[in-house]
Amino acid sequence: MLKIGDVNLNGNVFLAPMAGVTDLPFRMICKDMGASLVYTEMISCKGLYYKDEKTKELTSVDERERPIAVQIFGSEPSIMRQVVSEYLNDRDDIDIIDINMGCPAPKIVRGGEGSALMKSPNLIRQIIKEIVDVSKKPVTIKIRKGWDDSNINAVEIAKIGEEEGISAITIHGRTRSMFYSGEADWDIIKEIKEVVSIPVIGNGDIFTVKDGMRMLEYTNCDAIMIGRGARGNPWIFKNILEYMNDEKVNYPTDDEKIEKAIEHLELVCDFKGEKTGVREMRKHIAWYLKGLKGANQIKNSINTIQTLEGMKTLLRDYTDSLKR
Repeated sequence: MLKIGDVNLNGNVFLAPMAGVTDLPFRMICKDMGASLVYTEMISCKGLYYKDEKTKELTSVDERERPIAVQIFGSEPSIMRQVVSEYLNDRDDIDIIDINMGCPAPKIVRGGEGSALMKSPNLIRQIIKEIVDVSKKPVTIKIRKGWDDSNINAVEIAKIGEEEGISAITIHGRTRSMFYSGEADWDIIKEIKEVVSIPVIGNGDIFTVKDGMRMLEYTNCDAIMIGRGARGNPWIFKNILEYMNDEKVNYPTDDEKIEKAIEHLELVCDFKGEKTGVREMRKHIAWYLKGLKGANQIKNSINTIQTLEGMKTLLRDYTDSLKR
C-alpha cells in the first residue's frame, strides 16, 4: 500500500490535474474507474485570497472522490501560506495539498507561477517552507524536468522539496519549453527516484496499459500519473489495474464508450446545469469518439447542439449507425 504523509492509498495509478478537464464530474468517473488518487484543476491562491467565487467553486469536492488532492498555484509565499492556513486547513473533505510548479501555459508563466518557478529554486524553497510549516495536510509538489534544455534542475528541486518536508513529488519528464511536444524523458524520473526517499510519481506519455507498466518498471517510481491519456478513456485506470492483478484486460467496446460519454454528459449537466454542461462536454465527447468509425462526420453536429436531450439523441443515433 502506498502512503503519502498520513494518507493511505489503495493503489498507485493517479489522475493528473488538468485545467478545464479534471472537474468534479470527470474526477468521479475516473475514481469509479479505479483511479487511486485524483487531483482538482489547479487553483489560484490569489483567487482564493481575494475570495473570488469562481476560484472557490474549483475547490468543490465530493466524498465519493476521496482521497483527493487539491492543487494550488502561486508565486507569493505569504499569500500561499495564508490561503492554506485560513481556507484549506480546516476543509475535512481535502486530503492532500499539491503545489503546481510545472504548468507551461503562457498566462501562468507570465505571472511567475507554474513552471516559471523552476527558474527560481530559492523561491521554491521559500514557498514549500511556508506551506509545510502551516499545513495540517501532507504537501506535495508537481514539477517538470526544467525550464529548457539548458536549465534542467528537477533533481535539485526534488532535493529541496524533500529537505523542506514535502510528502511526495510528481515529475513530468518534459521541460517547459517543450510544452507537450516531443517525448517525455523518463530517465529524469528514474534519477529522482534514486536520490530521494519520499514517494516519486512519474508523469508523461502514458496513453496505454503498456506505457503505464513500462514507466513503473523502467523508472522504479512509486506511482504513475495519467493526464491526456485519460481524456475520453477513463478505462485506462481500470485496465492498468486489471493487468497488474493478472486479470483479463477488458478494453471498452464502441458502445461502452458512447454510453460512458452519455453518463458523463448527464453528470456534468446535473452539477453545472444543462447549458453549461452541454457546452463543456463537447470536447469530452469528441475525445470519447476519437478513432471510432465515422466520428468525424458528427463532430460538427456536436458543436452546434445546445440541449442535453439533443446530444443524447445524436449519440444514440450514432451508436445505431455503427451497428448497421
